[in-house]
Amino acid sequence: MQNPVKLSVLDQSPVKSGLDAYSAISETLELAALCDNLGYHRYWVAEHHASDALAGCSPEVLLGRLGAETKDIRLGSGGIMLPHYSPYKVAENFRMLETMYPSRIDLGIGRAPGTDPFTAAAIRYGSTVGPEHFPNMVLDLQALLNDTEPVTPGLENAQAYPKVETPPELWMLGSSSDSSSLAALAGLPYNFAHFINPMIGPEIFENYRENFQAGPNCDSPHSVLTVFTICAETEKEALELSKSRDLWFIRLLRGNPGPFPSVQEAADYAYSAREIEVIEENRKKRAIGTPEQVCEKLESYAHDFELDELMILTITHSKSARTKSYELLYSNWN
Repeated sequence: MQNPVKLSVLDQSPVKSGLDAYSAISETLELAALCDNLGYHRYWVAEHHASDALAGCSPEVLLGRLGAETKDIRLGSGGIMLPHYSPYKVAENFRMLETMYPSRIDLGIGRAPGTDPFTAAAIRYGSTVGPEHFPNMVLDLQALLNDTEPVTPGLENAQAYPKVETPPELWMLGSSSDSSSLAALAGLPYNFAHFINPMIGPEIFENYRENFQAGPNCDSPHSVLTVFTICAETEKEALELSKSRDLWFIRLLRGNPGPFPSVQEAADYAYSAREIEVIEENRKKRAIGTPEQVCEKLESYAHDFELDELMILTITHSKSARTKSYELLYSNWN
C-alpha cells in the first residue's frame, strides 16, 4: 500500500575524503537512476560554491544529464540561489530543461548565497542587485515562467523562451519564517530545510498555510519538509555511519569542513566534551536508525507538520551504505 505522503530526495553531491568531485557527481547520477527505479517522487540537486565538500555548483547543468539517466522521477534544483542571477536567464534555463523533459522539471529557489561573501561577489560580478531584491526577483521569475508581465519596471515586454506547454514547477525553499511568508504571498509550494534549522517547529507551516494566496500554478498550500536521514539494518550500524557527518559538522563549526571523512577518520578523532554534546544534540534532530525507527520519526514529522511530502538528505562515506539507506527506507515507507 502506498503511503499518502510521498518521499523525495535531496542530493548535495557530497565529496568524500580520498575521492574527488568526479566521483561525487558520478554517484549522484547512479543514485538518481536508483531512486527513479525505486519509485521516489522527486530528485533534487543542490547549489553550493567554492566547497571542498559539496560538488554541485550548477544544478541546471547536472539536471540536463540526470534527465537522460532517468525516466519518470521529477527532477529539480534544491535550489537555485536566485539573488546571484538574472530571473530571465533562470527562466530560460529551466524552460529549456522542461522542453527536454516535459512535465518533470522543478525549479526550487532560495535566498541564501550558498557560499562565502567573496565568492558571492565574484558570482554577481559587480551587480548591485542583492538579496534585498529577492521578493521582486521571485515574482519576476514566476511571471517569466508563466508568460505574464513581470513586476519590475522595464521588463514589461520581456518574454522567456523556448515556449513550453506547461511551465516548470516553481518552489520556494527556506529555513526561516521569511521564506514561508514569501511562499504564501507568491502562491508557491514550500520546502522547509529542517536539516539546516531543526529548531523551528510546525508553526513554520501554520504561518504558510494561514497566509497562502493562490498562485498561477498552485491553488492551495503544499508543504514539504527536508530531513537528514540514514537508514540501516540495525540502529548500531546507522549510528556508526552517521559518524562521518558528525565529524564533518564539527569541522564546519570550526570553519574548515573539507570533504566528508570516513567512519574510521571519525573514530580516530579526539572529540572534546563540548563537541560530543553538540553531536548528541544534533542526532536528536535527525532520522537515524532501522527502517522502522526512521519511518516512525518521519511519520511523526508528517503528522505534526501536516505535510504533503517528505524529502530526505542522506550522506554517508560509503556509496553502498547510501544506496542501501534509500532502498530500505522506500520499501518500508510503502
